[in-house]
Amino acid sequence: MNDSLHGKTILITGAARRVGRILALACGRAGANIIIHHGHSPAEADSLREELASLRAESGVLVADLSQPEQAAALVERAAAHFGPLYALVNNAAIFESLTFDETSMDDWARHMRTNLTAPFLLSQAFARQVPADGEGRIVNILDWRATHPRADHFPYTVSKSALAAMTKSLAVALAPRITVNGLALGAVLPPADSPSASETILKRVPAQRWAEATEVESALLFLLQSPSYVTGEIIHVDGGRHLT
Repeated sequence: MNDSLHGKTILITGAARRVGRILALACGRAGANIIIHHGHSPAEADSLREELASLRAESGVLVADLSQPEQAAALVERAAAHFGPLYALVNNAAIFESLTFDETSMDDWARHMRTNLTAPFLLSQAFARQVPADGEGRIVNILDWRATHPRADHFPYTVSKSALAAMTKSLAVALAPRITVNGLALGAVLPPADSPSASETILKRVPAQRWAEATEVESALLFLLQSPSYVTGEIIHVDGGRHLT
C-alpha cells in the first residue's frame, strides 16, 4: 500500500457517491484518515466506511446540507473533532442540473451558487483557520472542464464552477505559503446518473474517445495532495482533452 498520507486526516465533501467515493478510496489506500461528508446518502456512506475499514483506513461520517451556509461553515470544526487538525480539504460536493440560460430561475441560480461556490469558500476559510501555525495544508477543488472553457449548457453549474476555478487561484495566493490550493477539472469520468443513454454522445466529443479510468482520477488527486508545496494555483485537466474541442 502507498501510505504517504499515513495518519493525515482529509475531509472530502460529497464523498459517499460517484467521484467522491473514488477520491475517498484513493486517499484511504494511501493511508489517510477520511472524513466522509454526505448530504443525503447514508447507506452509501456506511458502505464506503466499511470498504475503507477493509483497507485499514480510519474514517468518520458527517452529514451536512452544504446549501445552508451555517452547516457548511461548521463542517470543518466537526470533522477536526474526530482526528484533530485536518491536513487536506477536498471540495467535491456539487449540484449539476441541465438548465439553459432561459430556463434558470433565481432559485436555480442561488441553489447552485450556495452549494458549488459559497460552501467551498466557507469550508476553505474554516480549514485555513484550523491549520496549525507551524503546519501545512492542502485544498483541492473538484472542477469541471467547463470551468475554464464555458459552454451554454448547464448554465448555473458552469458559472459556479468557473467562479470556483477563479477562487482556486485567488486562494492559492491568499493562503500561501502554508496551504496549497489546486483544482482538478474532470471530464468523462462516470456516465451521468440522470441520463446513462447520453454516454455515446458524450464520448464523441472527447479526443481520448473513452471514459477515464478511476485510477487516472485517483493519481491526479494524490499528486496534488503529495506534490511539492511549490505547486499551487494549478488546475489540472483530467478530461481526455475535452476542454480542447
